Amino acid sequence: MENMRVPMGINDIVGDNVKKLAQLFPSAVKDGEVDFEALKEELGQFREVGSEKYELTWAGKKNAKKIAQEDVFGRTLKFIPGDSKDADTTENLYIEGDNLEVLKLLRQNYYGAIKMIYIDPPYNTGNDFVYNDTFSMSKEEAAQSEGIKGEDGEQYSVNKDSSKRFHANWLSMIYARLKVAKDLLTDDGAIFISIDDNEQSNIKKLCDEIFGEYNKVAEFCVIRAEGGGMAKQVIKGHDYLYVYAKNVSAFTPLGKPKDVRGRIIERDGETYWIQEDWLRKEFGKYGNCHYEEVLECKGKDKLDEINAGLTDGKYILVPKPNGMNIVGKLRNLKEDSSKFYSVIKHLSKNGIEELKTLGLDKHFSYPKPVSLIQEMMSGITLFSGKNGDIILDFFSGSATTAQAVMQLNAEDKGNRKYIMVQLPEKFEEDSDAKKDGFGNICEVGKERIRRAGDKIKSEHPDADIDIGFKVFRTADTNIKWNSNINVGQLDVTQMEYNPDLVDFMPDAKDVDIVYELMLRQRDVPLSEALEQLSDIGNRTYLYANSYLVCLETEITEKLVSKLAELNPLPIKFIFRDSAFKDDIALKDETFRRLRALIEKNAGTNKPAYTVEFI
Repeated sequence: MENMRVPMGINDIVGDNVKKLAQLFPSAVKDGEVDFEALKEELGQFREVGSEKYELTWAGKKNAKKIAQEDVFGRTLKFIPGDSKDADTTENLYIEGDNLEVLKLLRQNYYGAIKMIYIDPPYNTGNDFVYNDTFSMSKEEAAQSEGIKGEDGEQYSVNKDSSKRFHANWLSMIYARLKVAKDLLTDDGAIFISIDDNEQSNIKKLCDEIFGEYNKVAEFCVIRAEGGGMAKQVIKGHDYLYVYAKNVSAFTPLGKPKDVRGRIIERDGETYWIQEDWLRKEFGKYGNCHYEEVLECKGKDKLDEINAGLTDGKYILVPKPNGMNIVGKLRNLKEDSSKFYSVIKHLSKNGIEELKTLGLDKHFSYPKPVSLIQEMMSGITLFSGKNGDIILDFFSGSATTAQAVMQLNAEDKGNRKYIMVQLPEKFEEDSDAKKDGFGNICEVGKERIRRAGDKIKSEHPDADIDIGFKVFRTADTNIKWNSNINVGQLDVTQMEYNPDLVDFMPDAKDVDIVYELMLRQRDVPLSEALEQLSDIGNRTYLYANSYLVCLETEITEKLVSKLAELNPLPIKFIFRDSAFKDDIALKDETFRRLRALIEKNAGTNKPAYTVEFI
């Protein structure tokens, strides 16, 4: 019998890429290894034409690629209930930590699940931060490869424009994040990136390489300021917004809701507007007659045509108060939506005013206006937002994106969800934020979401919107994975008194252990409900009504029988290996019994494995 173990690693990025390659070019992957000569032939390259090629390169690019493909070990996401709002019901997330680390931790749960990513990264002005990606290598290695060396434990540093690697540092930082973020997008999703002149040309080349230049959807010029100002040459009043699709062939073009006359209706899952003046447009003076009169005037052919249309859904009878029946032609909003113009106006002063209404304007210098993100979000989710699209912002800053999601949901009755990710950058001691009691940028961002949610709810009292959020924070692992255990340091006497020391770190909490195990499951959102099954045991939990995690210190036949009687039956069971003590027979029987039950319930859709051990 082969007992499955919960893997220590979360991602196998290289392995996933090889599988994708094998699907496209089977002859180029042999026994799991890439045959690069065969791959070149598949791509029409039958002889080497030289080592030089068109590409964006910089000092440190090779290492940035390496960092993007590395898994993250010994780290997890810790649930912070005290900072959360409506944690038991919300589907929104706020995550504190280095965004590259967070993206990798989320990769299994949200692989191909994010409809829209919006980021407003550091613009590399010479006064803002770049991130030191030190969690996967030593500080010395990071300093050598990135050209950055900060104080011990520093996660970010100011990238001075006097640096010899001023652009290289920024490119290395952003490359790895975009590379991982691409995996999170749905096939019809897209990423939106705000940027200014400092790195505008570089971000375009970088996105051309990562997403493919054929997947570029738009390059918006965003007017952010009007009027006067001082400049040595030209007064600059605009920034840029790049939009790249994951797969442009599956991507629905950005659309604006059409300003229609008439009513909006839902039919067979599609949204239509009723062009009530269609009769007048079609028949001129007969447009205000009774339906029957119009048909009689226009003859038998038109009667057949319209009656056929009423049958197949192209037309609809619109009753009028005066007793007349007007024929309305159904127009599909998806087909009739307006397209965007490449120059859009969203003034920065509006972003400041929005924070001012929340009493937080002193803490951010250049917040993006809610209208910018809301308009883009409306454009990409115009026909799918009511189905629960997820919006991710991994440079969350003042959490404008979270407010935009709530605002748009309130206005169009959508149920979009958001994930905000932000490094807890500390405020200076003499800053207004520090004086107001905020220790870092995350504390202000969370408070902005609380205040904005309450404000939106008060303005739309009838709207059924989610204004809560669950807070997570990056932290060290709770589990003593096999490769981390140093048996020589285990105190046998202490282990007998506290069996948890065999499997878990000191002071580890059950809820955090469960979430850490869930990070290793595919397509399981962190917003799902966690339930304690007290009828079975004090430390047995059910996550998302599908994953049972048993952290009991001892497994008995009676407990296994209770688990087997659960209805509906979970799709996976996770046990502690140590909880079976020396009873190998019970462990084998538990594995066989539960696996057989789940496979029976799964029918033809049998999972690869259903019982795991830690």
